[in-house]
Amino acid sequence: MDISFIDKRLESIFNKVLKGSRLSKEDGICIYETHDLIALGQIASHARRALHGNKAFYIYNQHLNYTNVCRNRCRFCAYARDDGEKGAYVWSIDQIEKRLLERIDDPVTELHIVGGLNEDLSFQYFIDLLETVKRIRPNATIKAFTCVEIDYLANLAGLSLEDTIQRLKDAGLEMMPGGGAEVLNSRIHEELFPKKIGHERWLEIVKAVHKAGIKTNATMLYGHIETIEERVDHLIALRKLQDETAGFSAFIPLAFHSKNTKLSHIPPTTAVDDLKNVAAARLMLDNFDHIKAYWVMIGERLAQVALSFGADDLDGTIMEERITHTAGAKSAIGLTKEQMEDMITKAGFEPVQRDSFYRPIK
Repeated sequence: MDISFIDKRLESIFNKVLKGSRLSKEDGICIYETHDLIALGQIASHARRALHGNKAFYIYNQHLNYTNVCRNRCRFCAYARDDGEKGAYVWSIDQIEKRLLERIDDPVTELHIVGGLNEDLSFQYFIDLLETVKRIRPNATIKAFTCVEIDYLANLAGLSLEDTIQRLKDAGLEMMPGGGAEVLNSRIHEELFPKKIGHERWLEIVKAVHKAGIKTNATMLYGHIETIEERVDHLIALRKLQDETAGFSAFIPLAFHSKNTKLSHIPPTTAVDDLKNVAAARLMLDNFDHIKAYWVMIGERLAQVALSFGADDLDGTIMEERITHTAGAKSAIGLTKEQMEDMITKAGFEPVQRDSFYRPIK
């Protein structure tokens, strides 16, 4: 593969990729600093195609955000409300059942379930929620709860972390999304989400979840107050844990949306930064099979471009996504299977509908 390098530092990075050598922290910083975007994209695309060829994955999924009442009130969040505040809501189990039945004819293969830390909900509510979803959608995978929610539920139930995970697993939990990590850094934790669990606890919970045989995703929320070095440290921490557990399924860079948050003065991320985060993930996370371009956050058009910058997955149809749209996302509320496949095809890739574990669905 012949690449013309404007930034000669990328040439040594490409040579490492060709040899299968692991990139260093300094390499990661270079990826974020470089202005040689085309060469960076070519390197990331090479790594991506070595794993997945021309295939690009998507899933037929539905989101259920069961409540926006949350005690943490993180500074970067536009979604959370206090109990009784205008716009606050919580769905009863009957309402959740109704929402599921409204789309029962859609070929949904995954339910993505997350919500706020609502102190009015008992531990039994979450067991009932999982069992209800599994009863109505027995063939769909339940991907539910962040590590923040798991920590909260363990305290709520008065159970050990391991027993909490097992109770949820017995009720139908099969996979977990990767939210709640934000950036694995104490400074950022104290400034933006001091009531939420810190990065040591997040990593501890992920390790326990993986040990219980539950796959998870991993994320990084970028574009707020973090430094380049803090981003790279985050990726290296995830890579180190993946070496240990092999329990991460995919990594999703999450572009920060500041509208309606306490950080509304922060401008949106740029397309260049969005693409660099995808490329950095693909190149630094050499032990992750899949990198997602989350079209909800970066928009459908840029997600198409991201497929040539290291991403191999566009997530899915994402019906009824609420959290990012509350913060001003301009992307669609959901897409059809046909729209997903059209996005992928027109970007020059072969669409592959998958299940939650990346098994192709015919």
